[in-house]
Amino acid sequence: MILSHSFYKTLIVAACLGLAGCSALLPRGTVEVKGVWHSFDEARASFDKIVPYQTRVKDLEAIGIVPRKTPNITVLSYSDVLQRFVPSPVINPEELDDPVRDCISAKLACSGYEIDQKFVKRERVGNFWADFFGFKRETDVLGWRFKGLVLIKDDVIIYKLVSGEPLISEKELNRNPLGPFQGAGEAALRSIF
Repeated sequence: MILSHSFYKTLIVAACLGLAGCSALLPRGTVEVKGVWHSFDEARASFDKIVPYQTRVKDLEAIGIVPRKTPNITVLSYSDVLQRFVPSPVINPEELDDPVRDCISAKLACSGYEIDQKFVKRERVGNFWADFFGFKRETDVLGWRFKGLVLIKDDVIIYKLVSGEPLISEKELNRNPLGPFQGAGEAALRSIF
């Protein structure tokens, strides 16, 4: 049976079209720290409701900050607060903000909450075969991260601090010119020595 030249062209075109959708086979992953907020702006808006020297610990429940119910909240003791704000004897406590000094001078009546919420999505992009055989791997990383800190003295929030990354946008690129054989030389050397 002799196949025509046009049959081979059709077969090649069909194979190319079939492989074009292979990027859907690339791995994807998501890192999500469970919490009450779905974006950096939403977390920031909640924190903006905290008014130092007015907001009480019981009021934090309305904005989603409840250490025993909301995941990823670290309860800080007086010692933890001291380590975060005065990590070295070189730092002069007199240079700290007044509410921080107020909390530190209160000793055991001082505590705090540290909130760390994030959402990071990792998606491999590019050519499936180059990725599969390890020649070239591209990963898009998108998301956000919110960090908040409140200091508490006698059940009243006296200080708040917000930081984080409203928009995470990174591209990771790994190239291995030898593909699956890239680490073979290193492995051989390790087995010898």
